[in-house]
Amino acid sequence: MRLREFLATLVVCLLLAANLQAAAQAPATAPQTGGEQGEPQQPRSPLFTVEGDLAGTLSVFTTRYEDTFAAIGNSLSLGYLELVKANPGVDPWLPGEGTQITLPRQYVLPDVERKGIVINLAEYRLYYFTEQGVQVYPVGVGTDDNPSPLTDAQVTMRLESPAWYPPASIRAEYQASGDYLPRMIPPGPGNPLGSHALLLSEEGYLIHGTNKQFGVGMQVSHGCFRMYNEDISRFVYEVPKGTPVRVIREPVKLGMSGSEVWLEVHRPNEEYTDEDRNRLWQAVTTALEEFREQRPEVELKRRAIELAVDQADGIPRMVGERVTRVAADGTGAQPESDGAREASGEPVQLWF
Repeated sequence: MRLREFLATLVVCLLLAANLQAAAQAPATAPQTGGEQGEPQQPRSPLFTVEGDLAGTLSVFTTRYEDTFAAIGNSLSLGYLELVKANPGVDPWLPGEGTQITLPRQYVLPDVERKGIVINLAEYRLYYFTEQGVQVYPVGVGTDDNPSPLTDAQVTMRLESPAWYPPASIRAEYQASGDYLPRMIPPGPGNPLGSHALLLSEEGYLIHGTNKQFGVGMQVSHGCFRMYNEDISRFVYEVPKGTPVRVIREPVKLGMSGSEVWLEVHRPNEEYTDEDRNRLWQAVTTALEEFREQRPEVELKRRAIELAVDQADGIPRMVGERVTRVAADGTGAQPESDGAREASGEPVQLWF
């Protein structure tokens, strides 16, 4: 009896050992990150083709009952404020089941050299220009008390699992409020730099991840540029050392795509004050005057311009087009200025 028990136990042990050895020798399977098993991972920020001064396209997303704008932004790499501004009248914390919202992924490109990284503080967006096109990411930027610098810098280093060494000014803020902040915060869930970072030549500033996802796409930082961890963890491996980084503040963007004139206007906050509206009207007026001086053949539509400023929602709008007239001798199409039309008695379309 004892011999049979011993033999049975021996067989079980041998079978268990064989299973463990087979498991150890089996090839590891990478976890699926694209949703359904076997589905390829989709890029969070599409690569857009540049068409003149325009890129991207607007699209529509249908919400589920439990969705919020913060969660949608985190999932689709969009900022909270840009979703709020693009969807007036929709409750950002309870949009409801089956609500169609606009995903603001069409852009008038900033009026700067399209090379490397361009961060526009006025729209809380980072543009990454390559020979293939442009990617656009939401970023958190500095507050009014701790603004991000307007600068021309370069990427100097890639950081993985960075430790945070808070500057004396931030530690003093914590101390003044009765909180203690150590000299070094190690990598981990409590680290405000998130999973990865790009160190910039502008001393003290980084493009980094975050442990506070809600702050992406808003004025929340002490001057650095916050990205979603899911974005920065890919982005740091795409950006080589020496990549130029230009930080601008451009709330009004004008550009051409083909013969069309496009205008994009950004208010700074969720609320739209009279002071903000007046400031943007002045900025738009100045931008349009300069634009018309450079392109006298362009006709602009006053109502479309008014709508763009009244909404200031960051959605590009076509506000005019290049107008040409066929020459009297039939030799071809030539642009005709407002002055020429005035001289001929033809009514001129005024824009202001």
